[in-house]
Amino acid sequence: MGTRGGVRKGRRGRAAGRQLHAGPATYAVLGLFTAGSLLPLLWTAVAASRDNTRLAHTPPPLWFGPHLVRNLGIAWGEARLGLAVLNTVLVAGSVALGTVLFCTVAGFAFAKLRFRFRNVLLAAVIGTMMVPPQLSVVPLFMTMARLGWTDRLQTVVLPTLVSAFGVFFMRQYLAEALPTELIEAARTDGASSLRIVRHVVLPVARPAMAVLGMLSFVQAWNDFFWPVIALTQDNPTVQVALTGLGRGYVPDQAVVMAGALLGTLPLLLVLALFGRHIVGGIMRGAVKG
Repeated sequence: MGTRGGVRKGRRGRAAGRQLHAGPATYAVLGLFTAGSLLPLLWTAVAASRDNTRLAHTPPPLWFGPHLVRNLGIAWGEARLGLAVLNTVLVAGSVALGTVLFCTVAGFAFAKLRFRFRNVLLAAVIGTMMVPPQLSVVPLFMTMARLGWTDRLQTVVLPTLVSAFGVFFMRQYLAEALPTELIEAARTDGASSLRIVRHVVLPVARPAMAVLGMLSFVQAWNDFFWPVIALTQDNPTVQVALTGLGRGYVPDQAVVMAGALLGTLPLLLVLALFGRHIVGGIMRGAVKG
């Protein structure tokens, strides 16, 4: 009986460690969805390689034309995309770092610390997610104008350094992934709250921080509503700069598509470089949980 039990356990262990493989139907469905998600990007590149006259024809072009480099150069110069990309990298990077740091600390406080009105404050934070952002535009712009920050990057960065979604997301993660006993042991050893956050909370929260940082970076890169109000073409982000390409009696759609392609490529590069690390962090957090 003991030998049979050992054999069964050994088989279970080998089965558990064996890599699972999906069937052909699964790969076909995934390939179909992947191709569908890449179609808009492919069409943007195709349209950017044509001229405005050809894009107006029916049926539209389905393959690349000879004007891609020319249209990219026109879009780069007219929209001042060099300055716009630099500004957007600064804005998106600052927003992502600030959101990750502040939301992690706030999420830890709501998840593990005991203080008065904790649940009420958490409900108020979550309640702000239900307020349309259009309602806060006028008082926010008036505040930034009084500070003399109009057409400056801090006007876009400061209002988005903390998000209610980020606080709730980190609170939910730390409530499950961070053992209370670990915090109590650190308190027993004489660690301060700042040291607990630095040496206990941040290492445990690293997978969720990677996900939140990626989401915050992408959202800040693609943000259009508030930057187009707060900034001008003299100091634009990518989304604000692209609005300058669509002006005129007959906008050159090929140049607009070329600008959209240039504004998307840096984001795709970031996701290609760091996507594997982010997915690896998610998987480590899932196994750890």
